[in-house]
Amino acid sequence: MQNRLPPNETKRLLKLATYASVSIAFLLITTKLIAWLMSDSVSLLATLIDSCLDAAASLLNLYAIKHALQPADDQHRFGHGKAESLASLGQSAFIAGSALFLLLEAGSRLFNPHTPDAIGIGIAVMIFSIFATFILLFIQRHVIKKTNSTAIQADSLHYKMDVLINCSVIISLLLASMGSPVFDSIIAIAIAGFILHSAWKIGYESVQLLMDRELPDDERRKIEHVVLQHTDVRGMHDLRTRRSGMFTFIQLHLELDDELSLIQAHTIADNVELALLKAFPDADVIIHQDPASVLPQFPNLERR
Repeated sequence: MQNRLPPNETKRLLKLATYASVSIAFLLITTKLIAWLMSDSVSLLATLIDSCLDAAASLLNLYAIKHALQPADDQHRFGHGKAESLASLGQSAFIAGSALFLLLEAGSRLFNPHTPDAIGIGIAVMIFSIFATFILLFIQRHVIKKTNSTAIQADSLHYKMDVLINCSVIISLLLASMGSPVFDSIIAIAIAGFILHSAWKIGYESVQLLMDRELPDDERRKIEHVVLQHTDVRGMHDLRTRRSGMFTFIQLHLELDDELSLIQAHTIADNVELALLKAFPDADVIIHQDPASVLPQFPNLERR
């Protein structure tokens, strides 16, 4: 888990990542557009389309993160964190559309292979793109580690794919220069399939977050361990968890001795909450206290 950051620092890091992503995306679009116009390579067109969609997705992230960082209000009591998941879902739709277009273009070129022109310029642009992308990935990795932003994670996945795509384009151009232009289309088709797989992965994860899927089993077990290690806790049940953007929500019922006063029970619950916040710094924790003797009346409860 990342360290708890002041709101202003979180906002600064997220803005840094999104502005860097938008800037590099537009830089890559410019260089790839020039290289594609000079070479007429379908694999270069593939990576140009991918960069255009990266720019669109990054702009969408910029808006979504700005909205997600707004504090909870009277109409959104749980905050605006799901704006990030909506942005990621939109990204997956953009990516899938570009992959389908690319499949059509590459499929047509497969039966009419064409040796690209200005291959040296195309390779130079791809090497530059890889270098620029690595700089962005370094920035995004730092921000993800500090903020756990789902939108930045989705954006980072795009650019990790871009490194592989750019490497494959270099290979296709080298093969074309050696008299095998058909590989230009074959690699473009492979890139399209890879992009579709990425779109599915991002879209699936976004839908799960929007549907309030429970945290992974290892994180739920960690919550149980933190709660039950308190010496005054007799058990717990009805653990409910979900994630919204950068924030985690934890709700549970705490089983305590019957004879405790309200003040004592409240103090124990506060101590458990503090322990959970230490383990999950980004969490919103709600704890309900139950007398342990009441639980046998409800045998269907999932107890720990």
